[in-house]
Amino acid sequence: MKFRLALTALALAAALFTGCDKIKPLFHRASKEAAAAVTPTPTAAPTPKPTATPTPKPTANHSANVIVLCYHRFEGKAGGPYSVSPEEFEQELQAIKDNGFTVISMQDFLAWKRDEKTIPEKSALITIDDGYTSAYEVGWPILKKFDYPFTMFVYVQFIGGAGKSITWDQLAEMRDAGVEIGSHSYTHQNLRGKTPVFSKQAAEEVQRMGYDAWLNKEVVDSKSVIEKQLGIKVSTFSYPYGLHTPQVLDVVKKAGYEAAFTVYGQRIGFSADPILIGRYAVEVAKPKIFHDALGMIGGGMGLGTAASVSAPVVSQTPAANPALNAKPAEGATVSDPKPRIQAVLTSLGTIEPGSVTMRISGFGPVPAQYDEATQTVSYQPTTRPLRDKEYTVFVGAKVAGKRTEVRWSFKFDPAAKK
Repeated sequence: MKFRLALTALALAAALFTGCDKIKPLFHRASKEAAAAVTPTPTAAPTPKPTATPTPKPTANHSANVIVLCYHRFEGKAGGPYSVSPEEFEQELQAIKDNGFTVISMQDFLAWKRDEKTIPEKSALITIDDGYTSAYEVGWPILKKFDYPFTMFVYVQFIGGAGKSITWDQLAEMRDAGVEIGSHSYTHQNLRGKTPVFSKQAAEEVQRMGYDAWLNKEVVDSKSVIEKQLGIKVSTFSYPYGLHTPQVLDVVKKAGYEAAFTVYGQRIGFSADPILIGRYAVEVAKPKIFHDALGMIGGGMGLGTAASVSAPVVSQTPAANPALNAKPAEGATVSDPKPRIQAVLTSLGTIEPGSVTMRISGFGPVPAQYDEATQTVSYQPTTRPLRDKEYTVFVGAKVAGKRTEVRWSFKFDPAAKK
């Protein structure tokens, strides 16, 4: 092909020089053919890659139903009307299983309500109110037999008091074992601020503080105290005696609770109001309440009688250990919403590898890093900055086979001088 084109070109050139006008059109046509022969073929455009289809967000099974059981004490009749015997409690836990219910954790329930997680079609939540030692000493071991998760709703004034009240150390042990802990108010009074079940002492406190400030203490401050004492995020609230008003509900919402519970048992569907979740409050003299729960029949308990508790408020926050070289320091105020939080643990002794943990009030457990060479544990918030006015940091570790925990507190003020 190339040889033929070359000869054609030479012939045409010779004709041009001889002045042959008839050959000129042929020359131009041959030139175009030659140009076409040497012009490269355009490269085909690459086939675009198909756009990945985004994975749809998982949704919960909206057809599931939940019952919520409420217990108080496990001392039989000696513990009052809202007490059950250990034998009755164990039988009821077996009946839950025999009737096709799956006991789920509070966190699973909240994830379901957020439309993030599927739960079994027949699910049950177990809650224990107030904070009596029988929940720790009797109820918890029985629940362990069934491997049932549960939630403790405690009120601040009762914890660490004399008699049959649970201690902060016992709650910390339950926390470490995965037990959910929620608020049951500060003093366990009728949040409406009225009788019945409203003590003279509470009335005097309302008179002194004003109702709004008092209600804030019961709902908001109780949450803050529990978070600081245990290094957790308190997500749930139970109304004392199940009593509330629109104002109480509004304060509960603004406090940041994801769910709040009454004592009027009912079948809980996906669309149920998360701050008005009804519970079946089991009573020793009213076995029908438990049977109604298994049948998912509406009902529940009445107002009941106020517990006679005069336990003083007990502060369990110890003085900070200067040897921790904690940062931010005890009592310090920081303006950085993402500060590095750390402590040196050499003063604790020989720490078992892999046993160091950190908790921060309002956050719960955080993924802290531990440097064995320097015995320094540290954490820096990244996706979630500080917002509250005060934080308590809890660092735990095993030393000589025993669990040891230290803590300190600092304040956050974005307007503070750096």
